[in-house]
Amino acid sequence: MVGRLHDSVLHGARRYLADSTPEVLAASSELHHIEMGPGPSLEAEWMSAGLRLPDLDEMRRYRHRRILDQLDRLGYDAIIVMDPLNIRYATDSTNMQLWVMHNAARYAWIGADGSVIVWEFFKAEFLAAHNELVTEIRPAIGSTVFIAGSRFEEKAHQWAAEMLDVIREHCGDQPRIAIDQCHHIGYQDLEAAGISIGNGQEVMEAARAIKGPDEIAAMRCAVNACESSMADMRAVMKPGMTEREVWSVLHGGNIARAGEWIETQIFASGPRTNPWMQEASSRIIEAGDVVAYDTDLVGAYGMMCDISRSWIAGDVAPSPAQQSVYDLAFHQINMNLELLTPGRTFRELTFDSWMPPPDEYRHYCVMFHGVGQCDEWPEIVFPHMWEEWGHDGVLEPGMVMTVEAYVGSVDGGEGIKLEEQVLITETGYEQLSTYPLGLT
Repeated sequence: MVGRLHDSVLHGARRYLADSTPEVLAASSELHHIEMGPGPSLEAEWMSAGLRLPDLDEMRRYRHRRILDQLDRLGYDAIIVMDPLNIRYATDSTNMQLWVMHNAARYAWIGADGSVIVWEFFKAEFLAAHNELVTEIRPAIGSTVFIAGSRFEEKAHQWAAEMLDVIREHCGDQPRIAIDQCHHIGYQDLEAAGISIGNGQEVMEAARAIKGPDEIAAMRCAVNACESSMADMRAVMKPGMTEREVWSVLHGGNIARAGEWIETQIFASGPRTNPWMQEASSRIIEAGDVVAYDTDLVGAYGMMCDISRSWIAGDVAPSPAQQSVYDLAFHQINMNLELLTPGRTFRELTFDSWMPPPDEYRHYCVMFHGVGQCDEWPEIVFPHMWEEWGHDGVLEPGMVMTVEAYVGSVDGGEGIKLEEQVLITETGYEQLSTYPLGLT
């Protein structure tokens, strides 16, 4: 019994795993972690909360269409992706996501002709066999020094030679190919063969920017799981714990609720909340401290939950200074949320937003940013940063944005971090994050 695979996927699994044992076939089907899903208990919890589970087959098809649309818009014949988040988006397959960020041991091709090829790490071809859109699975050629040692140049040339064969098979004369990242030898060999190469991150960020209905359904489930883990963290937090002890609760809750990883370690208490961006430490939290954090959490279905809250540790009322800086951050969040309407330009977001005076208060690195599988385009900067970093664009329905606020006095004292995650709709915005604001 091979499990729940659709016929088209079953044929694919048999084609690419024809000589495999029953155990490998099972790993590509009923034992595949994506096919198994979050599990009956968690799915029932989400449905009882009124959430719809995503149709993963439709989500895969939607993402494939988004990539093909961007290839057509930008005039590419195909894209080669090595960024594991782009591979996940294009193929809904995963393998050692963080590890392959620094070891190019798997990659994928998405052709304008509809071809989708996955090059998989050592004998792990079964990890992509569940996706009916994948037309071919091949063993990857790793060319990092860790993988290839002193033969890295040789392996990089082999990588390029195989890719040239694929380009000749799937593309016409004078092909134009987008690449998100690869070994410098790969670029050199493809260009020497007459291949025009463009920026693949531009393709993928544009494709990922507009979420489909099933991506939004997946994100709602991920946010629900994230906020349940936030509640766990709040319930156990007490003076005498270290920052790392509290922070570990969010990590544990994320994994238990079908999450994948947390991108940062930004969790601070008391005097470490100003300036911002300090990572979780061995500091012991004291009664009355501000405890502030940013989830930066890649959760269920690979969807990111980017939510920030600040709390007072212990059964202590906020001091006037703590309440004052919190009120500024709260005001910033609520004023700027109202700007998130379809058709508004990035420039308008920059210059129409509210923030405390920057000569009196430290602020976050951006005002707003996109979010999907991780922090994504666009990034909206502050007015005084526009000339150096600003770029324009337009908010569209289907974008998911976060609105940021960090406020910490330049004269010292504790800082406050708040952040909400919202969906841009046809008429305005819908707030996806629902965990209560408030210091206590």
